[in-house]
Amino acid sequence: MRSALAFLTAFGALAGAALVGAAPASGVQSSTALAPGVTYRQYDIQGAKGLTHAHVVTVDLRNSHVHLGLLYPGAVAARAPVSQLADQQGAVAGVNGDFFNITETQHPGVEATGSTDGPAITHGHVLKAAVPDGQRFGPALPPGTSTRDVLGVGSDHRARLDGMTLTGSIRTPAGRLPLGGLNQFALPVGSIGAFTSDWGSVSRIRATCGTDTDRAAPCSTDTYEVTVRGGRVVATADSPGTGAIAKGTTVLVGREAGAQKLRKFAKGERVEVTHGLVAAHSRIPYSFALGGYPVLRGGKPPAGLDDTTAAVRTAVGIANGGKRVYLFALDGAPDYRKGLTIAEVAAAMRSLGSTDAFSLDGGGSTTLVTRAPGASAVTVRNHPSGDAERPVPNGIGVFSRK
Repeated sequence: MRSALAFLTAFGALAGAALVGAAPASGVQSSTALAPGVTYRQYDIQGAKGLTHAHVVTVDLRNSHVHLGLLYPGAVAARAPVSQLADQQGAVAGVNGDFFNITETQHPGVEATGSTDGPAITHGHVLKAAVPDGQRFGPALPPGTSTRDVLGVGSDHRARLDGMTLTGSIRTPAGRLPLGGLNQFALPVGSIGAFTSDWGSVSRIRATCGTDTDRAAPCSTDTYEVTVRGGRVVATADSPGTGAIAKGTTVLVGREAGAQKLRKFAKGERVEVTHGLVAAHSRIPYSFALGGYPVLRGGKPPAGLDDTTAAVRTAVGIANGGKRVYLFALDGAPDYRKGLTIAEVAAAMRSLGSTDAFSLDGGGSTTLVTRAPGASAVTVRNHPSGDAERPVPNGIGVFSRK
């Protein structure tokens, strides 16, 4: 890292709610309580590229009235501003989440799905699996990380980092086929993916574009789609379709070898599709999880973290054996927009007390919101670098029963 982080230590009264276009207060600010076990503060950080400003929500998961959950707009392939998601779900605080499929300029005529790179779980329900590493829309992954990396909270009320791999199959009278994807915007070459009502109404054709190593590769010309309802094939099509999928219905999309296998399915044929996510390191069921990538493990940053490219960032820190969580977002106001490198983010999270930390989508997506006690709506605390909130597919919400 080119310079050590210098945290300014002058304390002052907490500034008022951040408004787009206004200059945030400088210096370390005293904490304010949002709910029992949930506090908010902001402070300056001196990075290698200049001064930046951080906003932090601290969550004490030892408090039985507090929990973390997934903010999302009700569909995998959909987006909404963090403030809207937090208000709709009643969160007292929140930040944006995983990197996502924001544009499809490399595939003219193909709709961007708005779907995330990594897995997602809400209330113990699996929403989606991870795209191949070569298809992700985020920056280059540090060595040893992948799109399967997640941050989540288990049924034991502890936050942790993990990896999640799709498991599933398609059982037919002729035998069992492997499942290669679940509600994801990119399927592995030659595979079959499942799409459920969780996906939304966006076209499924993007799932057959690119390759496992090249996101910009052309869309496949060998595709097939099978609709299964009530355990039987009810429709087939030569290309992926669009529109909402009814509950109890699964749409199978195949590309290349996967498409050739689906062409053998006949209407009325019995088909059973099963799917789930298997955690690499924990047998504790996850109540919520979302994707990103680790920047601290056991108090140490992974080898190869970028220490040259500074930007506005969002991250999450874990401390006290998973019982304390820090939601961290940098300010995107012009005076602070140079931000931090990923290596500096790792150092900042460690300075907060984190032993593990996770990078989420940054830049124009970085948004942190809080709701003052008694307020009917949240306030955007940082200044989004695009001067307005960017709609995002998911985020982390902080919820309190008091």
